[in-house]
Formats: sequence, C-alpha cells, structure tokens
Amino acid sequence: MLESKLSEEIEKWTCKLDEILPTTKSCDEEGKSLIEDIQAYRKDSEYFLEKGDLIKSFECLIWAWALLEIGKRFEYLK
Repeated sequence: MLESKLSEEIEKWTCKLDEILPTTKSCDEEGKSLIEDIQAYRKDSEYFLEKGDLIKSFECLIWAWALLEIGKRFEYLK
C-alpha cells in the first residue's frame, strides 16, 4: 500500500514538474544555475525510480520542487 501510494506521488509530481520546467525562465545567472540543479534532481529522481528506490526518487523530486519554489520566491526564476 505505501509503495503504491509513493509510486503514485512520484508519477504525479514528476508530470507536474515536467509541465512547468520547460516554461520556467531564469532571470539571471543564479536562475540558470537553479534550473540546472532542478534538472539534475529530476534526472536523479528518474535514476532512483529505475533502481526501485522510491524514497530517494521522491526525495529528489522534493529537492527539485524546493529549488523551483525558492527560485520563484526570490525572483531568480519566472
């Protein structure tokens, strides 16, 4: 049950990130760096998912989303 729920959450948040990230623009060099980091965490999430490590996969998505939200809040991203 927990594994199934975690898989659903990973899929849901991955899809949302994949929708938002292509339209996210950097406002400066910090923003460019944040986008690179977000993309790296997104790829790491996929890697861990393929390895069956759902917890690390979800954790990487959380980091990606945190960086995205921080970037927008501090106007490094729009």
